Amino acid sequence: MTGQFQLTEDQRAIQEMAQRFTADNITPHAADWDEAHHFPRDVIRQTGELGFGAIYVSEKSGGIALGRLEAALIMEAMAYGCPATSAFISIHNMTAWMIDSFGGQDLKDRYLPDLVTMDKLASYALTEPGSGSDAAALKTTAKRDGTHYVLNGTKQFISGGGVNDVYVVMVRTGEHKTRGISCVVVDKDTPGLSFGAPEKKLGWNASPTAQMIFEDARVPVANRVGEEGDGFKFAMAGLDGGRLNIGACSLGGAQRCLDEAVAYTRDRQQFGQSIADFQNTQFMLADMATEVEAARALLYLAAVKVTENAPDKTRFSAMAKRLATDSGSNVVNNALQLFGGYGYLKDYPIERFWRDLRVHSILEGTNQVMRMIVGRDLLRQ
Repeated sequence: MTGQFQLTEDQRAIQEMAQRFTADNITPHAADWDEAHHFPRDVIRQTGELGFGAIYVSEKSGGIALGRLEAALIMEAMAYGCPATSAFISIHNMTAWMIDSFGGQDLKDRYLPDLVTMDKLASYALTEPGSGSDAAALKTTAKRDGTHYVLNGTKQFISGGGVNDVYVVMVRTGEHKTRGISCVVVDKDTPGLSFGAPEKKLGWNASPTAQMIFEDARVPVANRVGEEGDGFKFAMAGLDGGRLNIGACSLGGAQRCLDEAVAYTRDRQQFGQSIADFQNTQFMLADMATEVEAARALLYLAAVKVTENAPDKTRFSAMAKRLATDSGSNVVNNALQLFGGYGYLKDYPIERFWRDLRVHSILEGTNQVMRMIVGRDLLRQ
C-alpha cells in the first residue's frame, strides 16, 4: 500500500532491519537482562554496525544522516523487545548529534569516530538534584582557569552514569539563567569526576542510572560544544528529538503488549470459551489498538515536522510525547488486566513493560510540562 500517509520503501526497509535485529538479539534476552540488572553493552555496540550509533549524524562525520521519523521507527522497533535498551541508544544518538551539529571540527574529529561505531558510548547530563523540570536552574559550575574549565556540582538520573565513556554535560559559566549555560564534553576518566551508586529503580533495569559528581574536575576549554552561553539552546533543540524517541519507545512497548494480549485472550479459556469471545475483551482490545494507532500517527507527523524544522515542531513534539507515553502506559496497563493474575507474574513480559514505560511520562520533560508547552504555544498565536 502506498500513499500520503504510508512509509516509503526505504523507511520500511529501515524498520524491518531494526525489527529483525530486535527479534534476534534483544527480545529473547530482555527478561534476563531485567532480572539480573544486566547492561547489554555488547548488544548495544552491535547496533553500531547497523549505523544506529549515529542515526542523525551527518554523513560527513560518518553517520547515516536519517530523519527523525526514521529514528522513531528504529526506536519503536527496538522497544518492542526492550524499552530500556532502545531508550539508551536514543540518548547516545542525541549526544552524538549534539557534538556533530554544534561542535567545532577538532571536537568532532576527537569524539565522533568512536561514538559513530559505538566503540565508545555517550551519556547526556542536564538534570540535577534541584533542577528537574526547571532545567535552567542548574547549578553545576564551570569556572575558567587558563585553558581549562574547573567543574563542581552534581548531575542526577544520568543514564549510563559510571559505565559510559563520554558525557555531554550542561554547566553554568555565567549568571544569566539560560544564557549562562554552556555545554562541554567530559571523559569518564577525568580526575575529579566520580559517580554515585547505581540507582535502585522501578524499571529500566537493563539501563544503569547514577549521579555524576564533579569536584574540581578539570575539562579542556577545547571540549566546549559551540560558544559559551549557547548550552541551553542546544539542550532545548535536543529535547524535541528526544521526546519523539521516548514516545516511540512507548509505542513499541505498547504494540508488544497489545500483540501479547491478543494472543493470550485467544488461548485463555474461561466459562467454557476463549475470553477473546467476550464482547468486553474485544472492546478493550479495540480501544488499545485505537490508542496505539492514534499516538503513532501524531508522533510520525511530529517527527517529520522536527526533521523539516517546521515553526510548530516543538508544540507537535510535546503533543506527540504526551499522547504516546500516556497512551502507551494505558495500553500496557489494560494488557496486564486482560492477563489477569498471570500478568502480574514475571513469567510473562507484561509487568516488565508496565514498569519500563512508567518513567516515560516523567523523563525528557514531564507530561505536565508537555501540556504547558502546548498551552503556551496555542495562546501565543
